[in-house]
Amino acid sequence: MHLNPPPATGPDEAEDVAARADAHAIAPLLNCFLREVAEPLPGPDEWRVHRLPGSGRLLRVRGARRPAEPQVRVAGAWQRVDHAELVKLVADELRRHTGVSNHELPAEMTDSRDTVAALLTARARATPPDDPYLRSEQSLLTGHPYHPAPKARGGGPVAGWLPYAPEAHARFPLTLLGVREDTVVEEGDTSALDAVGDAPPGYRLLPAHPWQLDLVDLAPAFADGRLIRLGTTGCDAWPTAAIRTLHLPEHDLFLKFSLDVRITNDIRRLWRHDLLKLRRTDAAATAAFATGHAAWLSDRGYRTAHFAFEELAVLVRDGLRGHLLPGATALLAAGLAEGFTGSPLDGADDPAAWWEAYLAQVVPPVLTAFAEHGVVLEAHLQNTLVAFDTDGMPVQALFRDAEGVKLLPDVERAAGWERLVYCLVVNHLAEIAAALAERHPALDPWPAVRRELARHDLPEIAGLLAAPALPGKTNLLLRWTNADGADARYLPLPNPLAGP
Repeated sequence: MHLNPPPATGPDEAEDVAARADAHAIAPLLNCFLREVAEPLPGPDEWRVHRLPGSGRLLRVRGARRPAEPQVRVAGAWQRVDHAELVKLVADELRRHTGVSNHELPAEMTDSRDTVAALLTARARATPPDDPYLRSEQSLLTGHPYHPAPKARGGGPVAGWLPYAPEAHARFPLTLLGVREDTVVEEGDTSALDAVGDAPPGYRLLPAHPWQLDLVDLAPAFADGRLIRLGTTGCDAWPTAAIRTLHLPEHDLFLKFSLDVRITNDIRRLWRHDLLKLRRTDAAATAAFATGHAAWLSDRGYRTAHFAFEELAVLVRDGLRGHLLPGATALLAAGLAEGFTGSPLDGADDPAAWWEAYLAQVVPPVLTAFAEHGVVLEAHLQNTLVAFDTDGMPVQALFRDAEGVKLLPDVERAAGWERLVYCLVVNHLAEIAAALAERHPALDPWPAVRRELARHDLPEIAGLLAAPALPGKTNLLLRWTNADGADARYLPLPNPLAGP
């Protein structure tokens, strides 16, 4: 792989990395803690003051979108707390608030912060990709802005995961395995896999993520010949923001692997039940994008071995070239929200026109898929790519991940709509709107969102524009109570759309 090892650091540099890692880790932890648990109090504009209901303590922070500098009121004075102290505070409050103990999540919070420190150190000596698309995918040092441990890597040693970290600008060859033909399980179009290497007679080619191979025990299958090693790919794969989904530019292909590591809410395996329904959900999403210039990156099929169905599964996803408008450059929406060198959001000379163009590309395909095809896209920041012309204006949206797609009537319409609103409006548009407003404080982004939504003839739109609240996912409470990662629970958030 092409990543220089983290260099030795002096005291000043180590202190700087520690402070920056704390800042990156504190912001999302505070975001979800303040959203889900704390009670806001009136106070001066420069500080946001909250009462913690479990203990009655007062907590104040600076900033709104990315809160910082947390302080707790102790003996009549405000005391600054660092990330480690904040983890202890949050854990104590959650025990009081829920009546439930959890020893895993505090460790994940610490792991997430330590991961950021390792990434900052490695990133200082790594070379960012020239391709702006890959640069956007590998830009997420903070990650999910409303998760208590967005960068946790399973608590393993740094040497085990750093070579595969997108945030450190990693790229690496895939391991090639041969799977004995009588043990192969596949569905859909997996022919693209056969182009990345060669398998001997009696075997089928199966690319594997080298990190996953370090995590699972396949020794019996290698011993009896069900699996053989065939070297590595002749080209590098680039990890995207999803970590286990890799981009192979030379083959114009994405491959998604199982990864037996908890990342945000879930162990990131390709679960059997999801794979078995993949063809149906992907076909429905493909049909929903059959017209118009928005694109769906199809999950064409999967290949695996029946003796390690989930562990070795690899999913084949469309590349970009066959979908992008000529001359356009695709970028990850989450990268726009967090920021990266060359982001067109930074160069928007007319932010109102830029924002209206963005909404015109992103919103209609999601609503049309729901209204006309019963397809509930998971159109959050990490599943949405937005393509820009040479002037930096949004001209196309591309969506991905059939695993996250829900279909009506498999889910009730009201539940599907709630999920759509959370993913599209709360997770996605609100973050881009806030990032744009930070750069252009005179811009109110929400009237344009209201206008775009009002253009669509869906019975739910009027209610959305008048509702006092939007659904906010409770990632902190979900993890603290060990709920299933797919079991989304929401709390009401003030609705910025509810205007005249």
